[in-house]
Amino acid sequence: MLQELSHMDRITQLQDEIQQLLMIMSNTIAYLTSRSNFVQVSPEIPITKQRNPEKFDPPDVFEANQKELVTDLIVKAKQIEFLINSLPEPEPEEEQAHRLQILEDEMTQANAEYIRAVNRAKDLHAQISDVLKMMLDETDTLTTEEETKPGVG
Repeated sequence: MLQELSHMDRITQLQDEIQQLLMIMSNTIAYLTSRSNFVQVSPEIPITKQRNPEKFDPPDVFEANQKELVTDLIVKAKQIEFLINSLPEPEPEEEQAHRLQILEDEMTQANAEYIRAVNRAKDLHAQISDVLKMMLDETDTLTTEEETKPGVG
């Protein structure tokens, strides 16, 4: 059970790391598209739009930021790879089927015990109800007899 929890912790960590990787990727794309300047890549296609100088980073700053973003992506990818490699190998189907059969047998046994306990509780309730009715009937009979006796009261 504890080992299964540990595996679930790793899966949760893996989910968190993947989410962080997606966030880094999203931020990288947003940075690259918003802080770059338009550059002519082909002599046949002229640049028709320019950005204001305060809207894009100078080439040296842009290059340094690109390298930092790539490093962040690589580090996060390696963390994810490490977590994936630390996950256990999948259990063979035969073992899973056997384990599930054992759990089903235990569940059937627990269900039968539960039904027996409920039936026992119903029987005890009925017995207690009968005893209480009998006691109340006796009390009513005694009270009625005392009321009908002459000279009492």
